[in-house]
Amino acid sequence: MTDVLITGSGPTGLTLACDLALRGVAVRVIDRRTEPHHESRGKGLLPSSLEVFRGLGLLETLTAKGDTSVTLRKYFDGEHINDTPTGAGLLLGQWQVEETLRERLAELGVQVEYGSELVAITQDDTGVRAELADGTVIAARYLAGCDGGRSTTRKLLGIPFEGSGQEEPAMVIGDVRAPGLGRDAWHQWFTSEGTGILLCPMPGTDSFQLQASPERDERGEPVPPSLESFQRIFDRDARVPGIRLVDATWVSAWRVNVRMATRMREGRVFLAGDAAHVQPIAGGLGMNTGIQDAAELGRTLVAALTGPGGEEVLDRYEAVRLPVVADVLADTTERYERVTEAVRTPGRGTEVGMNRSQPPAGA
Repeated sequence: MTDVLITGSGPTGLTLACDLALRGVAVRVIDRRTEPHHESRGKGLLPSSLEVFRGLGLLETLTAKGDTSVTLRKYFDGEHINDTPTGAGLLLGQWQVEETLRERLAELGVQVEYGSELVAITQDDTGVRAELADGTVIAARYLAGCDGGRSTTRKLLGIPFEGSGQEEPAMVIGDVRAPGLGRDAWHQWFTSEGTGILLCPMPGTDSFQLQASPERDERGEPVPPSLESFQRIFDRDARVPGIRLVDATWVSAWRVNVRMATRMREGRVFLAGDAAHVQPIAGGLGMNTGIQDAAELGRTLVAALTGPGGEEVLDRYEAVRLPVVADVLADTTERYERVTEAVRTPGRGTEVGMNRSQPPAGA
C-alpha cells in the first residue's frame, strides 16, 4: 500500500507529488496518457505559485527557463497603438512547468506511470483501492484526483460538476512559428469588426502561442482550426504582409466553461485543479489555482498521515479551497465578460491584455 495515489500528471498532480515526496510521503502518480504533452497551454505563473515552487526548490530553474518581463504590443486595424509591460509573474509554457516538476520528482525517486487508466474506485475506513483498465489494483491510504476537467475520478465518485458551458468555440488556439515576426513582444492585434489575434513568443522555443477569434464560413459557422485557418485569420486581423505561419504543433478550439464540483472530498478521495473547477482563461488563473489546491492538499494529507488525523483534519482542505474556487470562478467570469465586451466594441479592443489587477487570495 502506498500513502497517496495521484491520478493525473499535469501541474496540479505533479506539484502535489513533489510536495509529498519531499516530506517523506510514499506517492505514486498515474496518467492514462501514454506520454507527456508538449503544448504551451497555460503560460503564466503568478507570484503565489512561484512561492510554492520556491518551497520545492524549483524557483531558480523555472525562472531561468521563463521570462519575467514581457511587453504587450497592441495594434488596432493594423496600426501600432502602444506598448505596455505585464504585471509580476513568469511567462512559461505549461509543458515546461510539467517537465521541470517531473525532473524534480524523478530526483525524489518517483516516475509518472503513463498508460495507466483508472476505471474503478472503492474505499473503506482504512484506504482506497484503485482499479486500472489492465486489471491492476493499487491500494493507497488516500487518492488525489488531479485528472482534469473531464476527471474520471470525479465521475467515478458521482460528484456533480455544476455550472454552464458553451458548445460554440469562443477562441482558436495553437502553437506556431512565425519567421520574421519580432519576438520582443506579445503582439495583440484588434479590429473595428470586433475580431483579433494574439501571438505570444514562448520562452525557450522559437514558437508563438496563437489565440484568435474563430474564422467563420459563409453561413456564420466557426471554421475548424488549422494552420491554414490560422493564416487567414492572421492576414485578416494583423494585416502584416510577408509573415507566413508554419509548423503548427498544436491546434485547438477553446470553449467557455464555468463549472465547480459541489464538493472536493469524498471519504479518502480528494479533487484538485481542473478536476474540481474550470473557469474562463481571463487573468490566467487556471493553472495557478490548481497549484494552490495542490499546496493546500499536501498540507492536509501530511497532517492526516503524520498526526492524530480525524475528520476535522481531512475536512480542512475543502473548507479552505471551496470558497477560494468560488471567488476565482466569479472573478474570471467577470474579467472574461469585460474582455469580450471590449473586443466587440469598436475602438476598445486595445484595452485587452494580461489583466494586471490582483487575483483573489489563494488563486
